[in-house]
Amino acid sequence: MSAAAAKTPANACALGIRVHSGWGAAVVVSRGRGGEEVVERRRIEIISPKAVGAAQPYHFAQKLAIHAAEQHLARSAAASARLAREALGEVIETLKARGYRIQGAVILLSSGRSLPELAKILAAHPLIHAAEGEFFRQAFRTACEEMRIPVIGIRERDLEQQSAAVFGRNAGPLTKRLDAMGKILGPPWTSDQKTAALAAAIALAQ
Repeated sequence: MSAAAAKTPANACALGIRVHSGWGAAVVVSRGRGGEEVVERRRIEIISPKAVGAAQPYHFAQKLAIHAAEQHLARSAAASARLAREALGEVIETLKARGYRIQGAVILLSSGRSLPELAKILAAHPLIHAAEGEFFRQAFRTACEEMRIPVIGIRERDLEQQSAAVFGRNAGPLTKRLDAMGKILGPPWTSDQKTAALAAAIALAQ
């Protein structure tokens, strides 16, 4: 266990989020006597099913004039951030009632490639997909910042490296324990929850 991990308060926990279009797999990890444990997990929806163009905001914006596209994206971003904030608020209250306190959050990132101006994004389908991924990650980031939850991003491809840097020789056993938690917790426990849990464990230790 790292020195940082050894100093973590027993009631502290951290949140990891793996984001998809319109939703995120959220996992909260704390540290018990036996090591890291999952204390909460949810699928958090951050779009309204009735909102036109909400699920794929950049795809929808592609059909609009640039000014209308900007307005649509701004409205959609505000709505998604609000829904993320409301859902995270419920998570925080649930954890608070059980004696836990979120001390930080991690949002899993893709390649981290910077995006060009909107007109160029809308002209290239691969960029539209990349922008939508960043769009929904930003909604969660905005919600965390507004709720004063310290939030960082970790690229998925860097998770193993980050884990090794934080946990040292315990990184491998930790990953195995997290992978096996599905047998205890039950479904869903897919790569979404596993990677979110690992990210949360890293944030908790740091």
